[in-house]
Amino acid sequence: MTEVAFHFNVPDKLAYSCRLLRKAWGSGARVVVTAEPETLRRLDLMLWTFSALEFVPHCHVAAAPATLAVTPVVLADSLEASPHHEVLVNLGQQIPDGFERFERFIELVTLAPDDRTAARSRWKHYADRGYSLKRHDLASAGEKT
Repeated sequence: MTEVAFHFNVPDKLAYSCRLLRKAWGSGARVVVTAEPETLRRLDLMLWTFSALEFVPHCHVAAAPATLAVTPVVLADSLEASPHHEVLVNLGQQIPDGFERFERFIELVTLAPDDRTAARSRWKHYADRGYSLKRHDLASAGEKT
């Protein structure tokens, strides 16, 4: 069964995502990031510029199959064509169709009231279906990833 983790009180989803993806890539994990197309576009730009000395290899799910096969981070507005099912990171407000195919699933939640409300609904959805949920509160842990 998919391991579901919520990272709460994320000050900036995109900046935190860049650090999380850098850490995941460094550990050898393969990650799919899902969100609305505009959010993915902004994340793509940030992954190119967030650190002057580091680069996180990534591509969009619409890339050529040969590229998808070797790229550790894939940005996808739909999970239908996901090249692997190791780790999924959700930056969106909705429950991604097909999340249950992934070994690990990470939900990022900011301090914004609408984001927190949507996250509560997703938490309840997963809990009602028997998923074991892990909570990582960045505010109380002082965590930065």
